This record gives sequence, structure tokens and C-alpha cells, in this order.
Amino acid sequence: MSSHSPGGVPDDLVVRARAGDADALEEVLTLVRPIVVRRCSRFLPHTEDAEDAAQDALVAIAQNIGRYTGEGSFAGWVTVIASNSARMTYRRMRQGANDRGVPELPETADPRTTSVIAGTRLDLMEALDRLEQSKPQVVEPFVLRDLGALPYAEIAALTGTSVGTVRDRIHAARTFMRAALRGTW
Repeated sequence: MSSHSPGGVPDDLVVRARAGDADALEEVLTLVRPIVVRRCSRFLPHTEDAEDAAQDALVAIAQNIGRYTGEGSFAGWVTVIASNSARMTYRRMRQGANDRGVPELPETADPRTTSVIAGTRLDLMEALDRLEQSKPQVVEPFVLRDLGALPYAEIAALTGTSVGTVRDRIHAARTFMRAALRGTW
């Protein structure tokens, strides 16, 4: 009986996929797909956008699984990739809108034309972008903890920092985000 990493992927399957076993990789991707879609959906307001980001994340997982070192859980590694993919998808969408001459996204979503969930996600993405511009070192720990629900110790392992540093960075990010989102939620 093999052990499972958090997220339900058997450890031996991850080992085989990392070693180049195409069938194991396909099975890993099938098992993590629902997790990846859920993670991307936490960022992106529309199902189609989350699906696009999830597909990009799955491609990145397939291309980089050999680089997974075993530091932190496999589910944590997948969460990092999914979160980054969702944020990159959002940036591409925003840049595409800007390139087409679509006006800037409004500071807050218009409740007459945007669902509450979509509006709060857009506000979140905008606030994350501002946070990254002012305090880039705090974004990843914040995203992994508050959106990815990873434990502090795992975030420390994934970021190569101490648990104390992780807690400090998350606190700083939460303080910034609270102020940035005040009045939008």
C-alpha cells in the first residue's frame, strides 16, 4: 500500500512520474486536475478563465515535474503552480483588454453587471497586483496560506524561509490587503 501526499496523489505515483513514466504522469495530472481547477477558481471570476489557467498549470506541472524536489508536499508544489498560473492568466487578460483599448477595470465591480463573487475576485487580483508592486516578498506566503490553505511549516519549506519569517510576511500581506480591500467587500 502506498502513502498518499496531501491532495490524494500516491507518493509512488509522483516518484514514477518524476522519473519519466508517461502513464504515471497522466494519472498524476488526472488526480490533481480538480485541485488545480479549484485553486484557479479562487482567483478568477469566470469558469472559462479558471479552466484556461488550470490547463496552463497542468502543462507546467507536466513540463516541470522532474524539478519537484520533494521539499514540501506535492500538493503544496501544485498549489504554487496553480496560483501562479491563475495570476498570470489574469495579467494576460488585463493586458489583452488594455491592448484592445478596453478601459481600465473599474476600481470596484459594478454590482449591476458583475456577480458579487466575480467582483470580489477582481478586487482581490487588483489588490494582489498592488501588493506585489510594493512588497513582492510577502505575496507568495500570503497566497499559499490564505488562498491555498497550506500550513505555515510547508510554506516555509516551499519558500526556503523560517516559519517566523512566513508568519511575519503573511501578517504584513494581510495588513496591506485589509486596507486595500476596505470598502470593496
